[in-house]
Amino acid sequence: MRIAITYIHFLIFLFAIAILSSCKSNQAMKTDTTQIVKTLDLNRYSGKWYEIARMPFFQEKDMVNTTATYELRSDGKIKVINEGYKFTKDGKHKKATAVAWIPDPAIMGQLKVRFFWPFTGDYHIVALDHENYSYAMVKSGGLLWILARDPQLDEEIYNSLVLKANSMGVATENLIKVEQNW
Repeated sequence: MRIAITYIHFLIFLFAIAILSSCKSNQAMKTDTTQIVKTLDLNRYSGKWYEIARMPFFQEKDMVNTTATYELRSDGKIKVINEGYKFTKDGKHKKATAVAWIPDPAIMGQLKVRFFWPFTGDYHIVALDHENYSYAMVKSGGLLWILARDPQLDEEIYNSLVLKANSMGVATENLIKVEQNW
């Protein structure tokens, strides 16, 4: 009985966090729309991206070799698969799957993402290599990810993305460079 009550309290705690995160990200969405990529070719964006850097995020604490894979679904939505390993490449594998969609075709880089119903989060692509689709930068509320098609990103490109994030008010001194040792 005591375990059941603890479990219920834990679920209530998760529910409260999800609601607060949703409110925060909706506010961020209203202020960031001018910086969101307007054009996006979902076919070219699909595939595996390596996480080069990220803001601290409890879901990815101590994770290495993290990736995000996007797959187009037949209904026009996008399957999102985030995965990585705890501490080392031989550590515990963690995987989270979500569904994403574009709520406004006029702003293709603005997506909604749902990891579990009924909660959604905002996913804003704020930088993208439109020519080669070799790197992207994504913002979601106070979180930020720098992604690349290869496990390593040219330092000059990385630094320019950090400068852009900084100009958007992101506390870039908190960025964590992700270990990618495939």
